[in-house]
Amino acid sequence: MLSNGKTISSPKFLRRAERKLRKVQQNLSRKAKGSNNRAKARLRVAKVHAKVRDARTDWAHKQSTTIIRDNQAVYVEDLCIVGLARTRLARSVHDAGWGLFLRMLEDKATWYGRTFHRMDRFFPSSQTCSACGAVDGPKPLSVREWTCACGAVHDRDLNAAKNILAAGRAERLNACGGTISPAA
Repeated sequence: MLSNGKTISSPKFLRRAERKLRKVQQNLSRKAKGSNNRAKARLRVAKVHAKVRDARTDWAHKQSTTIIRDNQAVYVEDLCIVGLARTRLARSVHDAGWGLFLRMLEDKATWYGRTFHRMDRFFPSSQTCSACGAVDGPKPLSVREWTCACGAVHDRDLNAAKNILAAGRAERLNACGGTISPAA
């Protein structure tokens, strides 16, 4: 989620191509090993995968360029993509191409002379109240809204975006390079 409240939704390239992929892979499995028809079927499977990869890469290039051109500084949460890929969200994580997207953002920020910073993956962005700075503690992913002791009602993603932006700005302005806690 962007700090202005907008979200970037993944087009789910692999999910859209699953039906076609299933058909060409099924066709491949019916061919005799070592035959010329199997080689042709293998190429068809490879072409479907290449189409998905190219569409995902094109989308990531366009989105990352737009974000970098529109913003002077970009702060992202450094999620453990490998760890997320081992959960039940694995297919969605791989389909989104998060690692590729973050790498493109970082490269383009350097290219365009913008500030890019990855927040530590253990920074409690969704647990910290963006209004008062109190850390509420871990919550399951099913909790999308929560109320702080100060009375502020937070949307989990928007609150995390606000905290990441505040911590990123504080980190950038910190001349000594030491860690800075969010606004307290």
